[in-house]
Amino acid sequence: MIRQEEVIRIGHFAKLHGIKGEITFVVDRDVFEEADEACYIVCDMEGILVPFFVEDFRYKTDTTMLLKLEGVDSEAAARAFVNRPVYYPLAKLDGEVWQEGMSWEGLMGFRVIDKVAGALGEITDVDDSTENVLLQVDHAGRELLVPAVDAFVVDVDMTRKELHMSLPEGLLDL
Repeated sequence: MIRQEEVIRIGHFAKLHGIKGEITFVVDRDVFEEADEACYIVCDMEGILVPFFVEDFRYKTDTTMLLKLEGVDSEAAARAFVNRPVYYPLAKLDGEVWQEGMSWEGLMGFRVIDKVAGALGEITDVDDSTENVLLQVDHAGRELLVPAVDAFVVDVDMTRKELHMSLPEGLLDL
């Protein structure tokens, strides 16, 4: 059985494409260029993480692609995937390549650890409605907004799902 801590979110299925089972996939993290022949993704199907082999994929834009999953050969079968998040096994990622193509949305569920303050909490959302992107962190039951700035990132531990940061003094007091 696949556990949540063994996967990372790479995007979500948005809508159907055609009648042969293709699905439009909105990409948060592009893992397909580095994927091997036995590429598979993981979907949450009624609370159970289920693997699906990717039969074919092609890019539409920089942030969307069309995916064809093995065994999903009709519009009706593909409909079950619409609006579902898509995950990828952490064990299949090359850490350095992953960090180069990283987007803030892909860090949802990661724990934020500040160099001075220690563990701050889990990233629950990413607010990119303005030019200054903010990570929404659940900090002991209250929402903490942390600026998503590359210069603040010390390390990303993909195995432990931790984002290590060095935040400016006084930022957490706001």
